[in-house]
Amino acid sequence: MTTLSIEYLHELVNRTGAAFRLRQRLQPAGGPGDKMFPSTFATNERTLKYAVETRRIDGQDVRCVLLDSVASQANRMEEALLAAWREGRLDFPVVGVDFAGHLPDLGTITALQAPHRVADAILRDAMTPEGTPFRDTSLGRGFTDATPRNASALYVLCPSALVFGVWDSTGPKGGLGAKFQRALAAEVVAIGCREGVKVGSRIDPLAITSGATIYAHKGNPNEWTPDLDEALHDAKGKPVLFGKSASGDRKGRPAGINHGNIAPSVDEWSGGITADYALQTVVFSLAALRRLQFRTAPDGSPLNDPVATSAAARTALAALGLAGIVAARMAGFDLRSRCLLVPEAAAPIEIVTGDGAATAVALETAQATALVREAADRAAAAGLAWSREPLKLVPTPKLVALIQKSRDLQAVHGDTEEG
Repeated sequence: MTTLSIEYLHELVNRTGAAFRLRQRLQPAGGPGDKMFPSTFATNERTLKYAVETRRIDGQDVRCVLLDSVASQANRMEEALLAAWREGRLDFPVVGVDFAGHLPDLGTITALQAPHRVADAILRDAMTPEGTPFRDTSLGRGFTDATPRNASALYVLCPSALVFGVWDSTGPKGGLGAKFQRALAAEVVAIGCREGVKVGSRIDPLAITSGATIYAHKGNPNEWTPDLDEALHDAKGKPVLFGKSASGDRKGRPAGINHGNIAPSVDEWSGGITADYALQTVVFSLAALRRLQFRTAPDGSPLNDPVATSAAARTALAALGLAGIVAARMAGFDLRSRCLLVPEAAAPIEIVTGDGAATAVALETAQATALVREAADRAAAAGLAWSREPLKLVPTPKLVALIQKSRDLQAVHGDTEEG
């Protein structure tokens, strides 16, 4: 296998490389033929809840099911990078909002966790400890003005967003905010699949029957009672059935409060699948990185050599993306309940050059970490330096109040999410 030195990485990113690629065949941890449970999607009750499609593989139409989407795979890589950052194994800029002084259970939510990365509303509605809104800080203003033609501020503030993509749609420019395309994309798909079924039932050891009606308590409508004399009555004098079921089918029934038997049932619409194998495909576009330019320092001052600085910054981004691929692979493929996958055999990361040639490259955790460090040092020497925590932020009072209000409502009414 080829060894990926910092010089070779620099050459690939800025001149000869088309992409890094990984194609990893996976099987359920229980062995070939064991059931896997894909991601489910909202649909009507009698429609398969999986993302099924036909793909052309080796000249044949093959039935496939999505196991893990591009967005989900990106989140897993970001989580792996965050873990490496927290453990001190990787040093790169991570910006986040520290809720510890207001809502300790939330801790710090970083741009590697927020749904829209550094453009997320969580960061938009944050401020420095001194009270300056995030978008009014120098780095916040730089991010607002950043474009692929000059992404220096975003490189210094949140380089991972340049790897995984971001659209600044909630900032001061709204929908006209800059878009940075995703350079690193991955997905996991089950190949050659058949749908299964799952069964459900419950025998209540208390033998509570469905005919035992329960009512809202007149002293507290959020409590239930089986006693008609204690029941709340409406304006027409009718007792109010207890329950929060949106469809109303469990109102007044013990099943609505998780008592009673559940009759045996068969679910044909989300009962898992079996497949020939699962395939993880990772593509890290070096062509996408080459579109990024870094023309000035984050404060707008000129750089001595923007061409050299841009090349060095792109190399650092490539090293960071590779570190994410390696870190996520080491974290494994426990995608969700009953969807733990393991590799059939070790698959190498490949270098794909502009002529289509592919070369396997040896890249383990220690090598990937060293590449990030070396590439970041070279970019710093060229005028763009990384800081481990480029900006400390805390939530604005209105964001804290909104979260607390939402929690209070949930405590009284349960899940109130629309839909």
